[in-house]
Amino acid sequence: MTNTTRPSAAASLGILVIRVVAGAIFAAHGAQKIFEFTLPGTIVSFAGMGVPLPEIAAPVVAFVELIGGILLILGLFTRPVGILLAIDMVVAIIAVHLPAGLWVGDGGYEFVAVLGAAALALAFTGAGRYSLDGAFLRGRVPAWLS
Repeated sequence: MTNTTRPSAAASLGILVIRVVAGAIFAAHGAQKIFEFTLPGTIVSFAGMGVPLPEIAAPVVAFVELIGGILLILGLFTRPVGILLAIDMVVAIIAVHLPAGLWVGDGGYEFVAVLGAAALALAFTGAGRYSLDGAFLRGRVPAWLS
């Protein structure tokens, strides 16, 4: 089954704004885990937060955030990337942020929840017209990939 309906220009502009902003934030966080903290440092940090299997989880999260953020910005594979990033944020909320409450200043989940909601919304809506999928595939991509 193919996606034959396209969102309006205004809706696509709104999707573009969310894609670019959320994608840039995800990519920055992934890059920070890889290049600033380094993967070994991120593994130690994840272990200290009690994240299970930090040797696996840290690199997976870092690369999902970096590559997924870039793909969101480009509007490429937005639905599956949105699902992966939303799962990433749900796990972060449950494993790290929930006990601290809502407020980010206290280590809470407000920022992570907003990023997860944006990623999930993009998984539901797709990339919109102003995307690589929209430009090159013009509705011929299966809905779960657009």
